[in-house]
Amino acid sequence: MKFTVNRSHLSNGLSQVLNVVGFKSTMPILANVLIEASDGFVTLTTTNLDLGVRCKIVADVSRSGAVTLPVRRLASIVKELPALDVCFDCDTRSRLKLSSGGSVFNISGISKDEFPPLPIFNEGTSLVLSQAELGEMLQSVAFAQSTDETRYILNAVYFKFDDGKLSLVATDGRRLAMISKRVDGTNQKNGTLLLPAKAVSELGRLLGSGTNVKVCYDDRKASFLIDTDKEEGLKEGIYLHSKVIEGAYPNYSQVIPKDKHHTIKINRIVLLECVKRAALMTSEKSNSVKLSFSKGMLEISAKGPDIGEALEVLPITYDGPEVAVAFNPAFVTAPLSALNKDEVSFEFTNALSPGVFKTSDSFLCVIMPVRLN
Repeated sequence: MKFTVNRSHLSNGLSQVLNVVGFKSTMPILANVLIEASDGFVTLTTTNLDLGVRCKIVADVSRSGAVTLPVRRLASIVKELPALDVCFDCDTRSRLKLSSGGSVFNISGISKDEFPPLPIFNEGTSLVLSQAELGEMLQSVAFAQSTDETRYILNAVYFKFDDGKLSLVATDGRRLAMISKRVDGTNQKNGTLLLPAKAVSELGRLLGSGTNVKVCYDDRKASFLIDTDKEEGLKEGIYLHSKVIEGAYPNYSQVIPKDKHHTIKINRIVLLECVKRAALMTSEKSNSVKLSFSKGMLEISAKGPDIGEALEVLPITYDGPEVAVAFNPAFVTAPLSALNKDEVSFEFTNALSPGVFKTSDSFLCVIMPVRLN
C-alpha cells in the first residue's frame, strides 16, 4: 500500500473516527484504525464492536492495500507533521513508513485480517432526515438519559417513527424529556429503536456538517449515513453503525401529567441564570431550589446549612393561588440549557406534583419535585 494525502484532510478524517476507540481494550486491534487505500481515496474505520465509524478521504493512491495502526498515536503524529503532503508506504508485514517533509516515522501495524468488519448499510429500510432537525432533537432530550449502568434500558434515547412523525424520548426515572416533529421521508415502515448513550453522543457530534442523514435500523442495529458536503477532504459521507439496546422501553406516557392546573410563560435565559445563581447556595444535604409562585411574582430561593441562602425575584404573568415547589437545580437547568427557544412554558400543580417545561415545537420535559421541609 502506498499513497499520498493532504495532512489536513487526514487529520480531519482521523478526528471523525477517533472517539469510538476506548483507552482500554482487551483486544489490541480495537485500538487501531483500519486504513484501506484504493481508487483515489483512503477509507478510515474504527470500532469497539458495539459502535463503529467509517469515512473516506481523497488521496493519490499509487498502490492499493490495507493496514491497521494505533489510531490515537497516528492522530497525534499527523497533527504535528511539518509538511502539507503525507506519504504512507506499507510493506507486506504491516510495517508502515510515514514521511512528511524531513520527518519520517516507522510504525508497526496489525494485519487487516484481524479487524472486525462493519455491517453493510442496508438501503432497503432506510429513510432520510434533516441533519439540523435531528441534531436539535437529540440535543433537546439527551441530557435526560440515565447514567445508571444497572438500568441499561434507560441508558439510551428512544426513537419512534410513526406515520411521518419522529419522536425522541429519554428518561432516568426522575425526569423525562420528549420532542416530536413531522419530518419528510418518514412514510416508510414505522418502528422504534433504542440508541445507546455512546452512539447518541457520537451521532450528535457528527451531525451538522451536511444537509441530510440517512437512517437504517432493525431490531439489533442502526446505521447512519451522514452527509459531509461542507467537510474538507471527506468523500461520500460518514458512516456510523451501532448496536441497539434490545428490550421494552417503559410506557413514558404514563408519567406525563394529563391535566395542567397552572401555567406561566417565562424567558428561558433569565430563568436559567436565576436558578444557576440560587443553586450556588445548595449543598449535598440540601440540593434543591424552591420556586414560589404568587400573584405577578416568582421567587427562586435556596438554602444550605452552614452556607447561607439566596433569593431571586422575577415578575411573571400569574394570577393563581400561592404555590411552592422544590426541584433538584440540575433538573431545571438541564432542559433550559439544551433548548434554544427564547420563551418556555412551565406547568405546575402543587408541591407534590411534577413540573413540566414546554416549548412551542412539541418539546416537553417532566421533572419530579423534591419534598419541601
